[in-house]
Amino acid sequence: MSSDSDGLPSPEISAKAREIATRCWKAGTEAMSKENWDYAIQMFGQCCAIVPDNLVYRQTLRNCEYKKYKDNKTGASMAGMRLMGIRGKVKKARSAKNWKELMEAAEEGLAINPWDAQLNADLGEAARHLGYDDIAVFGYGLAKTAEPKNKEYLEGLAEALRTKGDYDGAGKCWEMIYKLDPLDGRARSMITAMHSEKTIDRSGMDTAKTTKEVAQGYEKSVKGGASTGAETVGPGDSPEADLQRAIRKDPANAANYQKLGDLYRREGRLQEAINQYTKAHEISGDVVVREQAEEVQLEMYRKNRDLASEAAKKNPDDEQAKEHVQALTRELLKQEIEIFSRWSERRPTDLKLKYELAERFMKDGKFPLATKLLQQASADPRLEGPVRFNLGKCFLQQKQFSLALRQFEQAVPKFNTTDHPQMYKESHYWLGRLYEEAKDLDKAEGHYSEVIVVDYDFRDARQRLEKIQAERGGAAGLGDLGDI
Repeated sequence: MSSDSDGLPSPEISAKAREIATRCWKAGTEAMSKENWDYAIQMFGQCCAIVPDNLVYRQTLRNCEYKKYKDNKTGASMAGMRLMGIRGKVKKARSAKNWKELMEAAEEGLAINPWDAQLNADLGEAARHLGYDDIAVFGYGLAKTAEPKNKEYLEGLAEALRTKGDYDGAGKCWEMIYKLDPLDGRARSMITAMHSEKTIDRSGMDTAKTTKEVAQGYEKSVKGGASTGAETVGPGDSPEADLQRAIRKDPANAANYQKLGDLYRREGRLQEAINQYTKAHEISGDVVVREQAEEVQLEMYRKNRDLASEAAKKNPDDEQAKEHVQALTRELLKQEIEIFSRWSERRPTDLKLKYELAERFMKDGKFPLATKLLQQASADPRLEGPVRFNLGKCFLQQKQFSLALRQFEQAVPKFNTTDHPQMYKESHYWLGRLYEEAKDLDKAEGHYSEVIVVDYDFRDARQRLEKIQAERGGAAGLGDLGDI
């Protein structure tokens, strides 16, 4: 188990520390009976700090915080401003992967607003990395209660439940995600995966025996009866070690390899994650696991590309570094096209995936292939704006200008400057170009004007607008305005 310097708690809690936690619990309970919420919160907070994986401590702390704020759902007055500095601590701890500090910062914020969805999710994330499975479910569960339609929180809760072996609960979370976004192919795959893992666990593991052995090992460690240092690593101390033990005990159980792959993926150990997913796929033949390995493979390519790009920016005169970035970018695009094509064949009704594959074909200059996929993706009304926009660009590349104009005209009403600033500007710009080419200068002028109102220096829109106005004498009637 890692030390505190790595952001992880010590593997053992001393008898003295447990005694202190017990005294704090008694003091907190007494304060709670007298409705002295501040002191109760202080005592239960110390309990959580000493025994961070104790769910009862954490639940009681949160209930006292609710009572303190009279269940107002907003916490302390001006909570938003007071939380700004704490959110900075959370961000810093997450960047450093210091999960202990992340948990502490989240609790500091929850003392100000215990209903804050993001802070509860932060608590769940920290607990998941620390191996406190019950606390992870608790944190993500409260985040989901506060924002039931937040996909990120639902995914976090699903993974936490999956780690605990609650495949039914995890499956329900993925079903909710799928209802929110029927185009989410991963959600559909994970619903199937949860059913598969539940079946594998039931058929391939002697659950009662395993649970008994785990409990005995834990008691032996806590009571000091372990004979070696390695044996003191008990359940929850190291999720990685727990899964490795499970794999050694039952090497034919694909679910454990998959869970270990998930763990490595969360920790950024991408090649190790791929290795575990590959083993799981070899055992089970489950296509969902293969897709997980492919997802991580793409993550690795993107990470390598980004690292190379950062290095090239630091050395702008290094031509070899620039060529390296270009080579990695080309390889990433090649891999995305190959993998997305396989996924699309397996999931022919996934229109969002067709759209993403079409975008890759456009980057590769294969506009006829992209056009076909975009036309299929247009069946989803939620994708209509981006689909029409990209169809317009494809038709431009294929010199089918009347078709391009029609697509951009249909795309423009779907965009605004807040949600789709780039597509908004580009659609108006290309409409200006197309109408200018068709000698319809009134419409061309209107579209160029829409562009420069948003971005004065966008491409050559201003110069083209000024040219049209000069040819038509559009500004002649104003005369000399002098100083404005």
